[in-house]
Amino acid sequence: MSTDRIPVMIPWLGEEEAAAASEAVLSGWVAQGPRVAAFEKAFAERVGAEHAVAVSSCTTALHLSLVALGLGAGDEVVVPSLSFIATANAVRYVGAEPVFADVDPATGNLTPATVDAVRTPRTKAVLAVHQGGVPADVHALRAACADRELALVEDAACAIGSTVGGKPVGHGALLAAWSFHPRKLVTTGEGGMVTTDDADWAARLRRLREHGMNASAAERHASDRPVLESYLEVGFNYRMTDVQAAIGLVQLGKLDTMIARRRELAARYAELLHDVPGLTPVCDPAHGQSNFQSYWVLLAEDFPVGRDDLLAVLAAAGVSARRGIMAAHLEPAYADHPHAPLPVTERLTRDSLILPLFHTMTEAQQDRVVAVLREQAGG
Repeated sequence: MSTDRIPVMIPWLGEEEAAAASEAVLSGWVAQGPRVAAFEKAFAERVGAEHAVAVSSCTTALHLSLVALGLGAGDEVVVPSLSFIATANAVRYVGAEPVFADVDPATGNLTPATVDAVRTPRTKAVLAVHQGGVPADVHALRAACADRELALVEDAACAIGSTVGGKPVGHGALLAAWSFHPRKLVTTGEGGMVTTDDADWAARLRRLREHGMNASAAERHASDRPVLESYLEVGFNYRMTDVQAAIGLVQLGKLDTMIARRRELAARYAELLHDVPGLTPVCDPAHGQSNFQSYWVLLAEDFPVGRDDLLAVLAAAGVSARRGIMAAHLEPAYADHPHAPLPVTERLTRDSLILPLFHTMTEAQQDRVVAVLREQAGG
């Protein structure tokens, strides 16, 4: 067993982020303030949205998006089961019911056909995920949702820098939610963002993240006269700090370099794995390009080693791989939740695994990963 363990992911954090965080701390303004506003502006420009609202996580971004749509008891929201459980949980937060739909086997994403298969008269919205950075075909989904008078929310947690039709994921989105968790390309430790082109929604989202106040702490601080705030509705404490935003601004400046390197490594994986029997690597869809936030491979059903056993073999060889995307409907939290048959979802979650991919990964490390896979495949 090698002592040089290959991690599945390493955040690209360094002296620039440390200096930016230190500057924020020394400024005396560490709560939501001017750096959050600057991060929001830069992020909106990056994804081609009119407005960005920073929050404490992608989960809270999803929650606020559904609150903005006015969803509640009696409403249904179509979601993929093949996603981190927060996608479905956010629907429950507003009292609505998540309805699990199956996904496209190549991309792991919802399609108009999989949505239609589970849509009912109670369906009010669709929550589509850009899974692992592979962009969903949002042009097709937006058209289908418009025809059926459904709101489309995009869970873009993994998709910063991915594109659809040459435009950034998030461009033209009704509402899109983003994550800055350490597994993501742009990280602030924890944190999230909502983007939208609707100014009224953006204004309300800013109030909702700060207890429903009509004047933020930053606005009150900047005023030269007393500001007596009002609480216009029941809100939440979903704010981002200026320390996080300072780190995020540095991270955003590295994004193009990160994506270029990840795509270079993904292309090399594809080249090295193309003749390994029983393995299907993730790839760009016809409608866009992935940032390869996650690089997964699907095992053939007759692959000589089961997925979990293969993970154990990789671990013994010093390779930190992960199981593929989870399926929420198979988790205890949704054990009693009714759902339609989800054969593609169950196949993908059972037989896929995520391989190491990070910007400092070397060819030698990639070769080690591929050697283990090739040996287990018998090829």
